[in-house]
Amino acid sequence: MNKISIITVTYNCVNTLGDTIKSVNAQTARNEIEFIVIDGQSTDGTIDLLKDKQNEIDHWISEKDSGIYDAMNKGLKIASGQWVGFLHADDMFFSDNVVEEIILEADRSKCNVIYGNLDYISADQPHKVVRHWQSQAYNKKLLKRGWMPAHPTVYIENDHIKTVGFYNTDFKIAADYEYMLRLFQHPVTTSKFIDSTFVNMRLGGVSNNSMKNILRKSKEDYRALKLNKVGGIYALFIKNFSKLIQFVNK
Repeated sequence: MNKISIITVTYNCVNTLGDTIKSVNAQTARNEIEFIVIDGQSTDGTIDLLKDKQNEIDHWISEKDSGIYDAMNKGLKIASGQWVGFLHADDMFFSDNVVEEIILEADRSKCNVIYGNLDYISADQPHKVVRHWQSQAYNKKLLKRGWMPAHPTVYIENDHIKTVGFYNTDFKIAADYEYMLRLFQHPVTTSKFIDSTFVNMRLGGVSNNSMKNILRKSKEDYRALKLNKVGGIYALFIKNFSKLIQFVNK
């Protein structure tokens, strides 16, 4: 059994998916990785790229889905690794030894969730860091203050995913936040924060690419808080306000 399953979800991302594939295959612990790509039946040349790179991918499918979280659930159902995480088609690992670092921590820690930090990078200038998401060790007060770890840095023990469940597809833009709330307040979740940067994420995600989506995201975040009985307007305000201090002046 592979130690870690890495799932990449993509739809019409041919211009960036190649960098993601290269990033996974450059990992020093590549032999410990099950690399899965879930494509939503792209029409921009992504399928041709996947065929060309199929020897660098352990499993890939391309078929219609009901949105990103449906695709992510498909990946979770395929994943056979002891640990599972996501690296989407706009993302790359920060360095070549990120997975090795996660595996070493998984071997020595008695936990079922591991996470780290994330850098947002310029889409046009990938070496330029625009925003640094600095996380911290979890305590039960944090969720009510709007805290969550950077979702693309979160790795979960596969058996624990079976306990927590899948992404709630009733949410169209904030199911990752709802999942983090559900995961971290679950009574048997035990987590370990590694104070290292795991992922470079290009700016321009769906939730932040228009005022309409920002408002929709806030509404869904609020619904996620209420659904999980974590908090309300205060937590939502702190969650959004805390992003301001993450921007890097360079």
